[in-house]
Amino acid sequence: KLLHSWRVQTSRNRTSDELGLLLSLLIQSKQVKIEKIEHVAIACVVPPMIRAFKEMSVKYFHQEPFFIEPGIKTGMPILYDNPKEVGADRIVNSVAAYREYGAPIVVVDFGTATTFDVISSRGEYIGGVIAPGIRISSEALFQHAARLPRVEIVYPECVIGKNTIASMQSGLFYGYIGLVNEISSRIVNELNQECTFIGTGGLVELIAPFSKYPMVVDIDLTLKGITILYELNINNE
Repeated sequence: KLLHSWRVQTSRNRTSDELGLLLSLLIQSKQVKIEKIEHVAIACVVPPMIRAFKEMSVKYFHQEPFFIEPGIKTGMPILYDNPKEVGADRIVNSVAAYREYGAPIVVVDFGTATTFDVISSRGEYIGGVIAPGIRISSEALFQHAARLPRVEIVYPECVIGKNTIASMQSGLFYGYIGLVNEISSRIVNELNQECTFIGTGGLVELIAPFSKYPMVVDIDLTLKGITILYELNINNE
């Protein structure tokens, strides 16, 4: 079972030592002894960081890590044109959602990108949608529109903003809700059947209440999927 989880910012420039020290401190903060760690499993979608994670695992935890990557057993048919293109995070989310909630199912991950992953009633990964995350959209406004500030992503009570910050927050939030609901509706129409929606990722608790379709929130879905795939592959070696 999952005992502890943490959420930290991803930085492509972190070294294996920085990663190792950070994780060691987090683990020890829960009174878990580093020497008790027997296995390390990783799902990484930032290629430049894969080497750092591997070096960290060996140096600080004395374990060769298991990576979620193309070619591993998933127990789920991947019907993408090129299955190797499906990111590790999308695979682990889909496997965990199918295992825990059944199918047909749509997994919406509110991360750096917003991804929709669709699993058929036969348990097949049939494809999905990749859209900009709300934070990417916010950062794009700040970087490319003159004199617009960075803003916090919050629920604005009014659509009509009375100042620049409120107007930006309204546009970001309600525009994003519109994106989520429109894509969700089109997925349901294309499937031509009711399906379960599962939400995960950093902003899910802010967005899920405004989903057109009832959305089950599962913050730890990705970690559950990593565990499932690790056990599936190690137990079958």
